Amino acid sequence: MRNRQPREHRNLALPAACTIFAAMKPKITVFDKLRTKTNSFGLCRGEKTCMNMNYEIMRIALPNIVSNITVPLMGIVSTAIAGHWGADSAATIGALAIGVSIFNFIYWNCSFVRMGTSGLTAQAYGAGNLRECTNMLARALVVAALMGAVMVALQWPVGELALWAMNGSAMTRDYFYARIWAVPAGILLFGLNGWFTGMQNAVIPMCTAIAVNVVHILCSLWFAFGLDLGIVGIAYASVLAQWSGVGLSALLLVTEYRAMLTKIDWPEVLDLQPLKTFFVINRDIMLRTLCIVAVYTFFTGASARMDDPALLAVNTLLLQLFTLFSYMNDGFAYAAEALTGRFIGARDGEALRKCMRRCIFWGTMVSVAFVGIYLVGWRELVGLFVDGTTPDAAKITELAGRYIGWIIVIPIASAMPFIMDGIMVGATETRVMRNSMFLSTAAYFGIYYAGYPLIGNNALWMAFTLYMFLRGVLQYYMTGRLRTIERKAG
Repeated sequence: MRNRQPREHRNLALPAACTIFAAMKPKITVFDKLRTKTNSFGLCRGEKTCMNMNYEIMRIALPNIVSNITVPLMGIVSTAIAGHWGADSAATIGALAIGVSIFNFIYWNCSFVRMGTSGLTAQAYGAGNLRECTNMLARALVVAALMGAVMVALQWPVGELALWAMNGSAMTRDYFYARIWAVPAGILLFGLNGWFTGMQNAVIPMCTAIAVNVVHILCSLWFAFGLDLGIVGIAYASVLAQWSGVGLSALLLVTEYRAMLTKIDWPEVLDLQPLKTFFVINRDIMLRTLCIVAVYTFFTGASARMDDPALLAVNTLLLQLFTLFSYMNDGFAYAAEALTGRFIGARDGEALRKCMRRCIFWGTMVSVAFVGIYLVGWRELVGLFVDGTTPDAAKITELAGRYIGWIIVIPIASAMPFIMDGIMVGATETRVMRNSMFLSTAAYFGIYYAGYPLIGNNALWMAFTLYMFLRGVLQYYMTGRLRTIERKAG
């Protein structure tokens, strides 16, 4: 028999078996319709009462994949606008590229707010602890707001250092000091999206991402051309778009979760013990992120130091093909972190094991699909990034063919790390994530420096491929083939 849920837990999801009483409930929104046919708290309680696990995974993975796909869209549009504004399009695109790189570095190093929030929130959700869900939302927003305020306060030293390191022009400087006001909003969105993911809701972040992109594109066109602001207009469009996203997320938060959120108890929110746990998790994730930044930055730097512009272009293009794959697999990583945390909180070991197996299965299927895509259509994909009418187009395509084997192999090597990351975030096993990343990064640099004198550019790709492979394998074995994770569910 199913255990009776405590009263405060019954508002979270509408039981599928009780939909005939919907008229007696608060109005059903589009988000309610996307919830699963589970018990009254939305949790799986064994095979007989649990909706198909594949559906559970897909309802979180697919909206996140859509959200991920919107990420490069703003960059593409911004680059196109920069290329059509002013007399010197190359200088404008270059200034924008440096400015975007600076902000990518800032945002990437602040992304731990999202991951640190989602795992703890998912566990509180699974345990039916609405008070802790509310506390996690408050903690995430407080930390995000403080980080945003610090970035704004330190904008001059941070900006000048970044501009000096990246050799930024006056145009880049104007772009930086205009866009810096978007950073607090961006970090707040990390906190909000992490909380929504923990609450098993991938639709609100997707809607927010789409809205942010639409506002950014429309405002960029208006500010850059209508007001003749150039890339500074693109920066102001980013500010307006990010804050619009915060406003929309806040509106949907109040609309969808007002009935279940408890009154904020600030002494609980600021209690040292949960804050210590939150900051330890975020510290581990931040250290892991710094390793990722180091690996990708070194990859580009090593490519540039080979003194062959065509080789640099090829490595950059092939890395973009890998990024296409990562957008897909990352969606299943989000599903893994949300569901892992949820089932650990619910102490549902059977559902947890099934969730982890299915997430690994879907991650592997995506990898196999991309191997096929790269085998059959790599020339067409490279052609999307290269103008076939340019003199060096044939050389770039020929060079890409020499190294395409690595891009075909990488999806298989990368099938595990994305999903393992998701599982570790949901289980708050961030120490394992951190330590495995330290070892994988050390191996990356060791393999490159040992192999480069012998096999040149192939050593860089070998190092990157083994770095991805080791991330997944090490996490798997450092948790005793996931048995450590399973024990968390009791």
